[in-house]
Amino acid sequence: MEGAHDMGGVAWSGPVQPEPNEPMFHAEWERRAFALTLAMAMPGAWNIDMSRFARENRPPEDYLSKSYFQIWLAGLERQVLEGELVTPDEIEAGRPLHPAKPVARKLTAEGVARMLHRGGPTERDAASPARFARGDHVRAKMIHPPTHTRLPRYVRGHIGIIERVLGCHVFPDSNATGAGEDPQWLYTVTFDGDELWGNGSDPNLKVSVDAWEPYLERA
Repeated sequence: MEGAHDMGGVAWSGPVQPEPNEPMFHAEWERRAFALTLAMAMPGAWNIDMSRFARENRPPEDYLSKSYFQIWLAGLERQVLEGELVTPDEIEAGRPLHPAKPVARKLTAEGVARMLHRGGPTERDAASPARFARGDHVRAKMIHPPTHTRLPRYVRGHIGIIERVLGCHVFPDSNATGAGEDPQWLYTVTFDGDELWGNGSDPNLKVSVDAWEPYLERA
């Protein structure tokens, strides 16, 4: 979707300034927010792409005023409210006020290591041959979806070269809306810097993007 989260290549965002020796979590509540998000995927009946859409689908002033894990927590609050697992007054109070809702699955302490080890593989069997091959020139389509997509704005309309064919994977645009996995071929596409940002770009710059087949057309 078009949103404040899609900052890649925009002039107003400024350069990325990595924090030296940055810790994984800056505060204990961030660790808890991360753990809650993973744990609630078990009873919540939503998937990773739905979670991403819940985090990014916010007004720009709200999104940009929050830190990384504040956005995670806000997205989780939206999902548990929409799933009717909690009520608005419980979110406001920050604690249970009503009997717990029955759920089909729970993540127990004993199951955490197994879940983290298993992960969430996205590769699926292909229903049709790949349309593109390594070395093909492709153009990223100029799309403006109102829902979740993994195609960055800064590559849309630009020409790149297929660097790798990564197999067939869950299509996030479909999965995020609850319309099913709709597996699609996934490619690594490499773009030259001057193709993306003109002659003022570093001549040695190349940017690689993993892009699903529906995002691409032959150049």
